[in-house]
Amino acid sequence: MDTIAVVMRGPGALGLERLPLDPMGDGDVLVECAYSGISTGTEKLLWTGRMPTFPGMGYPLVPGYETVGRVVDPGRSALAEGSFVFVPGARCYGPVKGLFGGAARRLVVAGDRIVPVDEALGASGVLLALAATAHHAVAAGPLPDLVVGHGVLGRLIARVVVAKGGAPTVWELDPNRRAGALGYAVTDPAEDPRRDYTALCDASGDAAILDALIARAAPGAEIVLAGFYEGRPSFAFPPAFMREIRLRIAAEWRPTDLTAVQSMVADGRLSLDGLVTHQAPAVEAAAAYNRAFGDPACLKMILDWSGTA
Repeated sequence: MDTIAVVMRGPGALGLERLPLDPMGDGDVLVECAYSGISTGTEKLLWTGRMPTFPGMGYPLVPGYETVGRVVDPGRSALAEGSFVFVPGARCYGPVKGLFGGAARRLVVAGDRIVPVDEALGASGVLLALAATAHHAVAAGPLPDLVVGHGVLGRLIARVVVAKGGAPTVWELDPNRRAGALGYAVTDPAEDPRRDYTALCDASGDAAILDALIARAAPGAEIVLAGFYEGRPSFAFPPAFMREIRLRIAAEWRPTDLTAVQSMVADGRLSLDGLVTHQAPAVEAAAAYNRAFGDPACLKMILDWSGTA
């Protein structure tokens, strides 16, 4: 078997290529991709060549960890042929690295890594990965009363907080990104006088943000780093010492986070509406990645694989 896939040969060198697929093993499933999302966090760092050293890092690679599609061969798994599923990436391209491996027309994936999802979600189903990431960021501590950044991850964190009964303030420097709030307020941090936030969650990816957050934190506050940081996060120790700040890093989501957000979406507590702003056919992948990483108005770019052989 083979597949058409997005391949990064190096920083800025991206296009569609036909790659051989690894043979299916016991428990593997063959999925035909319907939609895949482009991450403006980790994938942008890979595309620009600024990704910090990370396990599995290297070129050439197939990006993508936000994929929905249909099972065309369930193998010996418990999944039914035709099931609509979410796939958090794949490693099935021989010497071409699967980091994260979901941006391809066909994927060979271990059946226990994929999750059936409601087909009615359509392209919005790719957002389940970021929604689970948002849930993971807030589930292990107090609900944030401040979220920094109103990109897709920041919006999902704020929406998850609201779904759990909170009412966060969101900081956003770009006035064009302050629209679209659902049940929370978005403001310029310069116009926010508060200095008593007790749970602060950063989704900006700005490694230099900590001093600004510590200055707005109440004694004993928790600061959660929910983004992925290109630079080395650092902070002045005395203000953090005086406030006895607690620092937590939210890593990759877990299956329980995905289950939680699926439930929230199903019962209407969590909306995925208004987050996918751009969509392109997969054959235009190079232009789509450029726009996803270069256009501030592009919150989320989706590749549509339906017309790809």
